[in-house]
Amino acid sequence: MSSDLVVVLAGGLSHEREVSLRSGRRAAQALRDVGHEVVELDVSSSLLGRLEELGKPVVVPMLHGGAGEDGALRQALELAEVPFVGSGSKSARVAFDKAIATPRVASAGWATPAQVALPDDMFRELGAPALVAALAKHLGFPMMVKPARSGSALGCAKVERIEDLPSAMVQAYAYGGVAVVERFVTGIEVAVPVIDTGSGPMALPAVEIRPDSGVYDYTARYTAGATRFLAPAELSDDVAERCAQLAIGAHQALGLRDLSRTDLIVDADGTPVFLEANVAPGMTETSTMPLSMEAAGMDLGHVLSSLIALARLRGAEA
Repeated sequence: MSSDLVVVLAGGLSHEREVSLRSGRRAAQALRDVGHEVVELDVSSSLLGRLEELGKPVVVPMLHGGAGEDGALRQALELAEVPFVGSGSKSARVAFDKAIATPRVASAGWATPAQVALPDDMFRELGAPALVAALAKHLGFPMMVKPARSGSALGCAKVERIEDLPSAMVQAYAYGGVAVVERFVTGIEVAVPVIDTGSGPMALPAVEIRPDSGVYDYTARYTAGATRFLAPAELSDDVAERCAQLAIGAHQALGLRDLSRTDLIVDADGTPVFLEANVAPGMTETSTMPLSMEAAGMDLGHVLSSLIALARLRGAEA
C-alpha cells in the first residue's frame, strides 16, 4: 500500500451520523486534493480487520458524538496499534463529559459557568419538584440544560421559567443518563479552534456565531443560511487574544492533542467563559473550524496532512 494512504472514518451510529458523513466527505476530498490516497470507511464489525488489510494506515476520525468522541473508538484503535489523528482515548473521554471537563478547566484557572450535574435516577428518586426548586435558587434564570455527554447541541435547551425546567431535563436525559444545568451566560458566542502540528498548540482566529433564531441549536448549526458566521470574530485585539489563551488553556488542561475546538461566550465585561471543548470538530460547509482555517490563510488538506505526518510518526515510535 502507498505510504500516503489515509483512512477517513465517518458515519457511526450516533445521533450525529449525517453530520459525520458530511465532515468525512469534505476531509477526504481535501486530502485527495493535496495528493493523498484516501479510503473512506464507516464503523462496522469488519473495521479493524480492514485496517489490518490496508497495512494499518493513519486514520482520521470524523465521527461526531457517542463512540467517536467519548474515547471508545480511539481506545480500540490504540489497542489495535493503528495510528490516528487527534486526542487519545483518555483525554477524549474527559473532554466529552461536560460534568468532568468544565470543573477541570475551572481548576486550571479559566472562567466557566456555575454548573450542577444530575443523574436521571437521582432526579427521579429525590423528586423533580424539589430539585427544580433547588436548581432555580442556586443558578437562577435563564439557565442552560444539556446532556453531559452529547454534541451538536442535541438535547440542549435554554430555560427561562421554572415551569419549563422539568421538560428540559427530560429532553436532556433522552441523550444520556446525566444532565448538566448551567447558569446562562449572556454575550457573544465564539468558537476557537486549536491545532498543534508539532511546535505547540496554536489558536486559530475566533469565529463569531450569530444564529438567526438566537439559539445555536442543531438546526442553526447544520442548516445553510440559518446562522451567520464571522471569521474572524468582531472582537477587540485584547479580547480576541484572551479567547485564544482560553482555548489553548482548555486544550492543555484537558490533555488534548493535534486539534480541538473550544466553544465560549464573551460576557459583557469582555471575559471569555468556557462552554465546552470538542476533540472531533465538524468539517462541514457550516462548521467553524474550516471557516477559521480559511480566515488564517490555511488549507484544510495541508493542515490535516501535517497532523497525519505526526500521527504516523507516533505510530512508528510506539
